[in-house]
Amino acid sequence: MELMTRTEQWNITYKHALGETASWFFEQIRDNKKIYGRRDPKSDRVLVPPRAFSDETLEPTKEWVEVGPEGVIECFTIVYAAFKDLPDPPYAFGYVHLKGADTAIGGYFKGLDLSDGAAAAAKLAVGTKVITRFAEKRTGDVLDFWFELAN
Repeated sequence: MELMTRTEQWNITYKHALGETASWFFEQIRDNKKIYGRRDPKSDRVLVPPRAFSDETLEPTKEWVEVGPEGVIECFTIVYAAFKDLPDPPYAFGYVHLKGADTAIGGYFKGLDLSDGAAAAAKLAVGTKVITRFAEKRTGDVLDFWFELAN
């Protein structure tokens, strides 16, 4: 039997409800330039981004906890290839463990030269301290904030 492949292209635009937890989270980013997580009452972990239910204990979360703006890099990648609907390369993206959080949140890294990959990677090393920055005009989206290396 021959194993076959097929190339298909899907262009789907959809709109979905964020729910109460994510809506409040993005509202705080948009209106107050603050990032919050939700506390798992059973494990005491602060989940960022917030979830309505703990991914570990399945308990409902209710308590909001402000986190950051300081944090440390947990992982990163530098992108040099273009992808549809993403920023023009090069750009850096990764996960940051914000102060007061027990999980990491994804975001872009800005404010550093990415033309030399090795030098940029050395600056973005795991454990490097960063600070959260917010766009002047915010819409309630993940692009409303990014991370810069702390001084």
